Amino acid sequence: MTTIRSAIDEYLTLRRALGFKLAKHDRLLNDFADHLDSIGASTITIEVAVEWATRPAAAQPVQWSARLCAVRGFARYLHAVDPAVEVPPADLLPHRHRRPTPYLFTPPDIAALLAATDVIRSPLRATTYHALFGLLAATGIRVGEAIRLDDADLDLDLGLLTVHDTKVGKSRRLPLHATTIVALDEYRHERDRLAPRPKSESLFVSTAGTRLIYHNVNTTFRTLGGR
Repeated sequence: MTTIRSAIDEYLTLRRALGFKLAKHDRLLNDFADHLDSIGASTITIEVAVEWATRPAAAQPVQWSARLCAVRGFARYLHAVDPAVEVPPADLLPHRHRRPTPYLFTPPDIAALLAATDVIRSPLRATTYHALFGLLAATGIRVGEAIRLDDADLDLDLGLLTVHDTKVGKSRRLPLHATTIVALDEYRHERDRLAPRPKSESLFVSTAGTRLIYHNVNTTFRTLGGR
């Protein structure tokens, strides 16, 4: 199934160039190619795609849907050059992901969360989380984007923050409010005093001088009363 595998590489390269991450698609599509090899199939059919997508019989419907969705996108790409390729319909193995209702923090909520960082025993950790949560509230950037920030991404003279590797794989520059600039400047000075030789170029550092870990940030947020 060399042709299929080459097409998979071309498809993923094209989609990623457009900004899609497709983190799991390498594994899924190559596993699908293995399945085609094992049954001697020369092209993609709806029947074969569904058979492969539902192979983990004990899996949840959301997993079946995700597996078929990966094949559907690839099949649609191939169908443009090979009409014999069948594209699984969008309503086949449907599963609607239910996102939890977001909670919108009010100004008093934000003030309470920032004040709660005072109970953190480590001075470096306390000032880091105070600055981190404050930046999240002031700019609306995602946690993952914030912890990936390097110190060089913050330009206090211009009042700009450069956010890299966003959800669509691009970068953007955010203007900062004057109060946010002051708060981040104070954090930088305190961070450099408490961790003069960090092991990372990250803007926000852990007590070990390394970049923050998403799981730890989430745990701290919930511990301090975040929702």
